[in-house]
Amino acid sequence: MLDKGDYSFSTCWNIKRHTTGRSMIEEIKELGFRYVELNYNVTDAFMETIEPMIEQGEIGVSSVHNVFPFIADKDYDTDSVMLGFDDEAKRRRSVELLIRSMEYAHRYGAKAVVVHPGEVPFDYNIDSDLKKLYREFGKDSPEYRKLWQEMSERRERLSPLYAGRIRDSLEQACEAAAKKGWNVALGIETRSRCYQMPSLMEAKSICEGLKGAPVYLWYDIGHAMMMDRMGLYDNLAELREVKRLIYGVHIHETLELSDHWCPYVHSKDLSYFDHFLEAIDYAQVKVYELKAACQPDEIHESHNLITGKIKAMKG
Repeated sequence: MLDKGDYSFSTCWNIKRHTTGRSMIEEIKELGFRYVELNYNVTDAFMETIEPMIEQGEIGVSSVHNVFPFIADKDYDTDSVMLGFDDEAKRRRSVELLIRSMEYAHRYGAKAVVVHPGEVPFDYNIDSDLKKLYREFGKDSPEYRKLWQEMSERRERLSPLYAGRIRDSLEQACEAAAKKGWNVALGIETRSRCYQMPSLMEAKSICEGLKGAPVYLWYDIGHAMMMDRMGLYDNLAELREVKRLIYGVHIHETLELSDHWCPYVHSKDLSYFDHFLEAIDYAQVKVYELKAACQPDEIHESHNLITGKIKAMKG
């Protein structure tokens, strides 16, 4: 099997198919990956059989995805206010959980923790309603534009407040890690719902506000494509501005508003994804984050296209 070099692969692809951590990792290794990203659904029970594999050098860990390992608490799942909670006790708890993820990353020799830092909270999932309108009537329809305007106004009004809290929380986590001598980067991830943070410019201001701290942008390519389509930001223009802040990438492609597909292969578009090759090449950690529907031959084909095109790009 073709060795995938420094590229890593997220356990989100196959975690639901396995009952033990070892079998899950073995399946990823069969694809030719020597590194994995342990995603937020990986439990302590799974780690019982994965930890010996890490210790014996059977697999390397590129990154872990906060909150890690899995905790069954909706307040701190991947779609929550997280580091921006109004409730100070909850915010403190979310910082503690992030420090815990950093501790695991340090223990496993991972370079980074991927963080979903927060959101501007709404009473309901307005993103789900917007995506429904997008699919039914289109982005330029009055129905979509009216609800989008409503979402945008609240998001823009409250974003500075939540961005400030997120920045403070990240700073606290970094200070705790520095005291312990951990060398672990935090990557704040571009998200898949329009009310979630950060947008690319929010990420820029958070990272620049924490100069000297190991806080970077984790550029999730598929999510950024999706937010661009919905109208949250101009992905390609803003990517040029934030590229230097990128630490890691999640590699996947979006078909309309459906994400985690194999780049080039599922879209059948052999050129658009080229826009992201420089960011992939620049990133210190490169992780495929693919859905279970992606087949091994599609994964290999996609990887060959990406690496072949990067090689050609660099001459």
